[in-house]
Amino acid sequence: MRTGRQVTMLTEGTYPHVHGGVSTWCDQLVKGMPEVDFHLVSLTGTGREPVTWELPPNVRRHRSVPTWGRRPGRRRPPHGRARRRFTAAYEHLLLSFLDPGAGCDFGEALYELAPLARAGLLAPALRTESALRALMWIWTMPHLQTAAARPTVHDALTAIDLLEHALRPLGVRIPRQSVAHAVSSGLATLPALAARRLDGVPFLLTEHGIYLRERYLGYRGTTQRWPVKAFMLGFYRELNSLGYHAADLITPCNQYNRRWEERGGADGDRIRTVYNGVDPSAFPHAGPEPDTPTLTWCGRIDPIKDLETLLRCYALVRAEIPETRLRLFGPVPPGGEAYRTRLEKLAAELGATDGLTFEGRVSEVWRAYAAGHVVMLSSISEGFPFSLIEAMSCGRTTVSTDVGGVREAVGDTGLVVPPREPERMAAAALTLLRDDERRLELGALARQRVVDRFTLRRSVDNFRTIYQELAGQPEVYRPAVETVEDWTEELHDPWYASVATDGTDR
Repeated sequence: MRTGRQVTMLTEGTYPHVHGGVSTWCDQLVKGMPEVDFHLVSLTGTGREPVTWELPPNVRRHRSVPTWGRRPGRRRPPHGRARRRFTAAYEHLLLSFLDPGAGCDFGEALYELAPLARAGLLAPALRTESALRALMWIWTMPHLQTAAARPTVHDALTAIDLLEHALRPLGVRIPRQSVAHAVSSGLATLPALAARRLDGVPFLLTEHGIYLRERYLGYRGTTQRWPVKAFMLGFYRELNSLGYHAADLITPCNQYNRRWEERGGADGDRIRTVYNGVDPSAFPHAGPEPDTPTLTWCGRIDPIKDLETLLRCYALVRAEIPETRLRLFGPVPPGGEAYRTRLEKLAAELGATDGLTFEGRVSEVWRAYAAGHVVMLSSISEGFPFSLIEAMSCGRTTVSTDVGGVREAVGDTGLVVPPREPERMAAAALTLLRDDERRLELGALARQRVVDRFTLRRSVDNFRTIYQELAGQPEVYRPAVETVEDWTEELHDPWYASVATDGTDR
C-alpha cells in the first residue's frame, strides 16, 4: 500500500485452518489484492490445527494463537504495584458485566489489563486465589440474581478458567504500521482493540454471522450451571458492544447485520455494507439437471447448519416423491464427528438412509450445485451465505431459511422459509420439484442477479478502497494508559528478564 501500512487480518476458528464460507471470503480477499502485504493472526483451539489453505505469497507472516492448551511464557503472578493495578482493573471488568449498576466501564478495564496481557502477566494473575475471591464476592452480592443461584467455588473456578482462555488474544501485538482487520466480532477483536488504544492502529471490523447471537445459541447446549453461562455471555455482550463502539469502520456483509450492529450501539456513519461476491466464471451455469429428482446441500457439517431440519424435510419430500435423493457436500470439521453420527442415526430413524449420501468435500464446488435440481440451506444463523450465491451463479434455484442476509441474497429468485420448520421447507422443495418451468426460470434469474450485484471483483475493490482510506488516516494514538513497563517494578527482576515476553510480535 502506498502509505506503507500493511493489513493484519484477525480470524477465529476459520482461515486458514478450516474450510467454509468465512474462510473462502478471507482467501478471496487476500488473493484479490496481491499488491497488499497481509499478516495473518488466526485464533485456534490448541495451536496444533493444520493449515488447510495454500497461503499466497502476499501473506508475509502467519501466526496461530491457541486459546486452549498450555500457555507459554511467564508463570509467576504480578506483585507490588502491578498486582494492585491488576486487582482494580479485574474487579472493574467483572462489575461492568455482572453488576451494570455499579457504573464500571468494560472498555477502560480491558485496556488497563492489556499491558499485563502483553507482558505475559495476565494469565497467572487470573489463576490466583485473590481473583477467585473477587468473583465470589461479586457473585454473592444480595442484589444480584446470581446470589439466588448459590454459585459454588467450582462455578467460579470454571468461569475464571473460561475468561482466562478468552482473554489470551489480548496479549497479541499488531505491527504499528498495520490496518487491523478483524473478520468477526468477539475474541478476534481483542488484539485490534488493544492496538487501536495503545498504538494508534486503525481498526476495521467485518461481521459475517452475528457473533453474539451465535454465542447465545451455543451456550444453550453447554453443561455449565447458569451462573457460569451468565458470566460468559455477559463478557461476550460487553466485548461485542466495545468492538462496535471502537472500530473505525464496520463492514457488515448484509443489511440484517447492519441493523443488529446499530441496535448494539454502532454509529451508523461508521457502517458500510459490503456484500460477499463470487466469480461467475468460476461458477458457470451448471447445465442440464440430473435425471433423478435431487436436492443438494453444500457446507460444513456443523450444528449451526441445522441439518436435522433438512433431514426431516427430506423425509417428508420422499413421502411424496419416493425417488428423490439428498446429496450433502462438505467436510466434517475437527470435533464434528459426533454431530455427523447423530445425523446418521436420525436418518435411520426417519427411514431416509437409502436416498441420502454424505459426499464429503468436493474440489470443484460448482459440481455440488450441478448435482441437483434445488439447492437447500437450513441454517439457523448465517451472514451472507456463499453457498447461496454460488448456487445462484450456477443457475440453480434455492430453498433457504430466513436468517441473516439470505433474503437480500436470494431476492425473488428462490423460496425462503422460516428456520426449524421442516414442513414448510418440504412444501417449498416439492413446489419447485413439481414445476419444471418455474424452477428453470428462477435459476436463470438467480444467475443474472449474481452477475448484476454480487461479483467478486466488486467486493474486493470495495475493500481495497477501505484499506487505503484507513491506512491514510492520521494515527489515533492517545496514551490513555501507562505501559506495563511504567508501573511494574518486578519486570526489572532478573527472573523476569530471562523469560521471553509472551504475546510480542516476533
